[in-house]
Amino acid sequence: MSSSYVEDPAPGHGALPPRAAFASDAWALSLNGSWRFLLSASIAAAPDGIDSDDFDDHGWDTIPVPSHWQLQGHGRPAYTNARYPFPVHPPEVPSDNPTGDYRLTFDLPADRPDAPTVLRFDGIDSCARIWLNGHELGVTKGSRLPSEFDVGALLRPRDNVLAVRVHQWSAGSYLEDQDMWWLSGIFRSVTLLTRPAGGVADYTVHAGYDHRTGRGTLSVSASGPDVRISVPELGVRGLPAGESAELDGIEPWSAESPRLYAGEVYTATERVPVRIGFRTVTIEDGQLRVNGRRILFRGVNRHEHHPEFGRALPREFAVADIQLMKRHNINAVRTSHYPPDPAFLELCDLYGLWVIDECDLETHGFGTLDWAGNPSDDPQWADACLDRMRRMVERDKNHPSIVLWSLGNEAHTGRNLAAMAEWTHDRDPSRPVHYEGDFECEYVDVFSRMYADHDEVDRIGRRVDDDNPRRRELPFLLCEFAHAMGNGPGGLLEYRELFERHPRCQGGFIWEWLDHGIAQRDEHGREFFAYGGDFGEPLHDGNFVIDGVVHPDRTPSPALVEFAKVFEPVRISAGSGGIRIANHYDTVPLDGLGFSWVLEEEGVARAEGPLDVGPVPPGHSVDVPLPALPPTTAESLLTVRAVLATGTRWAAAGHVVAWGQVPITPAPEPAAPARGARATTSAGLLRLGPGAFDPATGRLTSLGAHPVDGPRLDLWRAPTDNDRGPDRPEEQQWRAAGLHRLQHRVAGVDVREDELVVRTRVAPPALGFGMLAAYHWTADAGRLRLRVEVEPDGTWPCTLPRLGLRMALPGAFGTAEWFGAGAGEAYSDSRQAARIGRFVRTVDALQTPYVYPQENGNRTDVRSLLLTSGGGAGIRVDGEPVFDFTARRWTTEELDAATHTTDLTPGELVHLNLDFAQHGLGSASCGPGVLPPYRLQARKASLTLTFTPLS
Repeated sequence: MSSSYVEDPAPGHGALPPRAAFASDAWALSLNGSWRFLLSASIAAAPDGIDSDDFDDHGWDTIPVPSHWQLQGHGRPAYTNARYPFPVHPPEVPSDNPTGDYRLTFDLPADRPDAPTVLRFDGIDSCARIWLNGHELGVTKGSRLPSEFDVGALLRPRDNVLAVRVHQWSAGSYLEDQDMWWLSGIFRSVTLLTRPAGGVADYTVHAGYDHRTGRGTLSVSASGPDVRISVPELGVRGLPAGESAELDGIEPWSAESPRLYAGEVYTATERVPVRIGFRTVTIEDGQLRVNGRRILFRGVNRHEHHPEFGRALPREFAVADIQLMKRHNINAVRTSHYPPDPAFLELCDLYGLWVIDECDLETHGFGTLDWAGNPSDDPQWADACLDRMRRMVERDKNHPSIVLWSLGNEAHTGRNLAAMAEWTHDRDPSRPVHYEGDFECEYVDVFSRMYADHDEVDRIGRRVDDDNPRRRELPFLLCEFAHAMGNGPGGLLEYRELFERHPRCQGGFIWEWLDHGIAQRDEHGREFFAYGGDFGEPLHDGNFVIDGVVHPDRTPSPALVEFAKVFEPVRISAGSGGIRIANHYDTVPLDGLGFSWVLEEEGVARAEGPLDVGPVPPGHSVDVPLPALPPTTAESLLTVRAVLATGTRWAAAGHVVAWGQVPITPAPEPAAPARGARATTSAGLLRLGPGAFDPATGRLTSLGAHPVDGPRLDLWRAPTDNDRGPDRPEEQQWRAAGLHRLQHRVAGVDVREDELVVRTRVAPPALGFGMLAAYHWTADAGRLRLRVEVEPDGTWPCTLPRLGLRMALPGAFGTAEWFGAGAGEAYSDSRQAARIGRFVRTVDALQTPYVYPQENGNRTDVRSLLLTSGGGAGIRVDGEPVFDFTARRWTTEELDAATHTTDLTPGELVHLNLDFAQHGLGSASCGPGVLPPYRLQARKASLTLTFTPLS
C-alpha cells in the first residue's frame, strides 16, 4: 500500500468541492461513537488490507470518535510553541510516523432515502486515507477543515465497512505549527448525509445594512435548481436566488445587539433553516466600521482545548466559553490559529461576538531557519495554501459574526499568502482580509501587530515614524497582546487608553483564552495540569502553553476579571457635582441596563437604592446628581453598578456589567499611635506592651499569647512567568544579585525607655550592596506599633521583586478579613478590578492556583487586616495609611521551588507578607515588560503598621 501521499505537498484528493456548513431537513446519520482502533509505530508497521470486509480487527482496541488517540491511552501528547518536533526538510516527515487505523462497521436505517449521499469528516489530524466497502475515497489534509466524499453508490443496507488510516505527521504538518499540543486522530464529527436531487447544493446569503437609511438588502446566491429564500418576519417569501429585496426598518446585527432573522433557503426537495444578520463591514477614513460605526475589539484569541478531550471539544464547553466571555465584557474572538468547530461560529452569531476567522496555516518553525524553505513562498505549496483558505471561506461564509478573514498566523510572507488574499478578495469582497505577517501591508486591508509595546502603539496611532503610505492609512489592531501567562498581564489600562485616544487603533485580542493544561494525577491521586515536558518529550517548550485568562478547568483567572473591568463598556466615575456615566458601547444605548448604588462606611453598607440615569447613546456620557445620602464619619465610598435589567442568553438579570466608586467621606485622622508602654526584660525576653522580643536579634517572638516569627525585611518573591521573560528577564537579574538568598545582620538592638530600635543590614552573599533597615517599636497596653525605615546601601544593579516584611503566624489563623482593595488579587499595574470594601476569605482561598506556581494572592491598599482562628483568636494589623499583604501556608522558597500545584503542601504556619510594594507584572513572557511607573526600584521607604493581638 503506497504511502507517497503522506509527503505530497498537495492538499489531498478525492473530496468534493467545499461548500457552506449547514444542516437541513435531508436525512443524516452520525457515525460518532466507538470505533475499532490500532496504533502502529510507523507506516511500515501498519497492517495491510484494513479496507477489506474480511479484515480481522477483533484484536484491536476501541476508541471514541471524535477524540485524539494520545488522550485515549495511545501514544503521548507533545507540546512545542514554534519548533517542529521533527527534522525540517520539507515535505519529508519521519519514517517513525505514528499511524492510527480506524474501522467502523455500520448498518443503514430502513428509513434512509435512496438519494445521493456524502460522507463528511469535520476534522482529522493530520492526514487521512479513507475507504468505504473496499473502495478508496481519497486523502484529506488540513486538520481543522472539513472534507466530503461522494459515497452514495458504495453504500449497502448492512455491514458497511468504513476504514480510515490517519498519520500523525504528513507534509501538511509543515503548515500546522500552531503553538499547541500535537494531538492526532479523528477529532471532529463524522456524518453521512443525503444530498437530495434538486436540493440546495450550496448557498451564500447576502444581507447588507445601510446605516443612513435603516434599510437592509437581502439576496441569496446558490447552487441548485430554483433555489429561493423566505424570511416570514420581513415579509420575504420565495425570493429567487440572484434577486434582491430592499427592506425597511431592519434591526442590524452587531456583537452588542445580535439580531437574527429566522428564514429558509429551499428548493422543492430540501429546506435549510438559516439565521440572517444584516450588517455591512467597511473601511472608511482609516477605520474599520460595521454599520457605519467604528468598532473597538475587546477581544481574545481562542484555541479549542479541554483538559481531558484536547481539541475534541464538546459543544457544551463552547457554549460555556462564550457565556464566560460575554460576562467578562469580551466582544471579539480571533480563532487562533485555525477555523473552529462550525458550531462555535453559530454560537457567535447567536450570542454576539465579532470574529476574525483564521485559516489553518502556520509555518512558524521555519523562522529558526531564517525562513529558508518556507512554504508560504514556495510554488509547490501553492495549491495546499489556497485549498485551506478556500475550504474555510466556503464553509463559514454565511456567518454575520465574521467581520475579517485571516490568512493564518506566523508564516512570514510570500506569494502563496498573496494568492490566498487575492482569491479571498475576489470571492468575498464584503469582508476585509487580515494577516499580521504582511508587515508591509501589500495584500491585506488592516495593519496588524503582535505584542507591540505601548510606545509603539502610540506612534502607530499618531501615524509617525512610518514611511509606508499605504500602511499609514489602514486601521490598526493588535491581533495578539497582553500575553496572559501565569500572573499577569499588567498594563491593560494603558493599552485601553491608547485605543480610545487614537481612532485608527481599534483594540486587540489578548493572548489567550485558555490554559492548555492536560489533566493528570500524581502518585497520590491528586489532580494537576500537565504542560510541555511532562510527557517525556525530548523537545518541548514547557509551560508556554499555559498562557490563558481562564484556567484549564475554565475557572476565570484574575487576568480575566481585570480585563472585564478595564474594558467594561460603561465607565462610572466622579463627575461634575455627582456621578458620570459614560457609554463605551460601539453601537447600543444603555437602555438594557439598570443602575444602583450602595454607600459603604469602612466597607459596611449604610444605604442603597436605584439610580436613574436616563438615555445615553453610544459614545456619550451624562452626569447624574448624587442620591440623598446619610452622613458618615469614617471612610466612605459610593459604589455604583450597571447591571442587566433583564436576562440574556449569557447572564441572568442583575449580572454586573460595570461598576465604579466615588469617594464620599475621607478617612479620619488615624488614632493616637501606640506609645507609653515601657520596655522591660523578663524570662530572657524583651517585653514591650503585648510584644515579646529576642534580646539578641530584636525579632518579635510573640504577640500577646500568640507565637510569631518576625517581621523582618523581605525583598524576594517567587518569580512570575512574566518575571522569567526571554529578554533580560527580571528573575535572572534578581538571582544574579542574590535576592533569593539574602542574609540578615543585626547591627544593633537599642532598648530605650519606651521604644525598641533594631538596626539591620540585609544583603546577598559575595556582593557589596545591601539594604539598611531600622525597626522602631513602640507600644501601649494592647497594641504594638512598628515603623520600618529602609535605605539602599551601595549601588543596586536591578529592580526589587518586593519591598516589605515577612513573618510567620500560627496555622490556626486561617481566616482573613480586610478593609481595602479586593476581593481578588491585585498588583500595581493590574489593579483596576479591585474595589475598596470589606472582604473575608480563608487563607487557602486567597491563593490563585496558577498551573505553574508563582507569586500570587496579593491584596493591595489594605487599611486593616484580621487573621483569626475559628474561635476569634488572632492578630489585627492596621496601616498608616495602607499596605499590601499576602498570606499562605507555604514559604516563598517553597512556592519558588514548585513546578506544579501538587508540589505545594500546606505547613503548620501561616506565612504573612506585609509590603510597601511589589514590582509590577507586565507581560514580558511574550511582550513588553513592566512600565516605568510600576517598576520597583531600590529606594528609601517607610512603612508603619500597628499590631493588635486578638483573644
